[in-house]
Amino acid sequence: MIALWLIPLLLIVGLVALAEGISYRLTSRRAPNERRSPSESGLTFEEIRFASRDGLMLGGWWIPAKDSPRTVVFLHGHGGSMDPDVQYAPALHTAGFNVMMFDFRAHGRSQGDFVSMGYFERQDVLGALDWLAARGFERIGLLGFSMGGVVAMLTAPIATQVHAIVSDGGPARLISAVVGSLVESRVPRWLARPIAWLAVVFTSLRLGASLFACEPIRWVGKIAPRPVFLIHGGRDPYFAPGEFEALVAAAGEPKQVWRVEQALHREVDLTAPEEYRRRIISFFDQWL
Repeated sequence: MIALWLIPLLLIVGLVALAEGISYRLTSRRAPNERRSPSESGLTFEEIRFASRDGLMLGGWWIPAKDSPRTVVFLHGHGGSMDPDVQYAPALHTAGFNVMMFDFRAHGRSQGDFVSMGYFERQDVLGALDWLAARGFERIGLLGFSMGGVVAMLTAPIATQVHAIVSDGGPARLISAVVGSLVESRVPRWLARPIAWLAVVFTSLRLGASLFACEPIRWVGKIAPRPVFLIHGGRDPYFAPGEFEALVAAAGEPKQVWRVEQALHREVDLTAPEEYRRRIISFFDQWL
């Protein structure tokens, strides 16, 4: 018969093991998305390689618009690669914007062994900005999707050459995103939160960086007076109740907000594809 004291011990060990597994999955390189190319949309582009600020070689695409000084840098989501986001490039290119796309570290075509959910990915964006600066491009906007939105909100405060950012579905807090993922996997919410907290602790220890101190809700207000456009699906499971409203409140002015109540995470564009592109182009037209 198992001693009663072993039951809570086994539960604790189980929680720790589950949290460690989640941390490993969050930070590990994954298989890239199916390879795409801007040429599929008739876009002329250049395959590029450049160094992140901390020395990793990153792969991407440069899609120039004729005689344009304005550039939008795409920042993709967690896992996979930049490939699916090329669908948004034609509309921005037609509107007169250069488009720069690249794979974050430990994604797709880029070097790196681990993902940091935004902390070290800032070095990737700074490397992209260095590449642009060396070619004389200074009017730059960031368009971030999910984790890319997180990276945009964390990078803009330390990169004054960024004039405007759009975050589509960038979570306010990593813990909330992990909780939402666990709840989607049928873990009770009351249990999901301590598991998520442990997972973020283990991830911070693995990376040697505090992800608690590097949450978008703590940083978004430091972007002002440069503008922020926050796009949100009202049914996004990666936000705790009221958290998007808190993120909006934390953002400085000027800011723009678009919330689509029926949309899930990163599905606003599926709900209103033409309006989605129109609003993003209008925002960058105004501020770049």
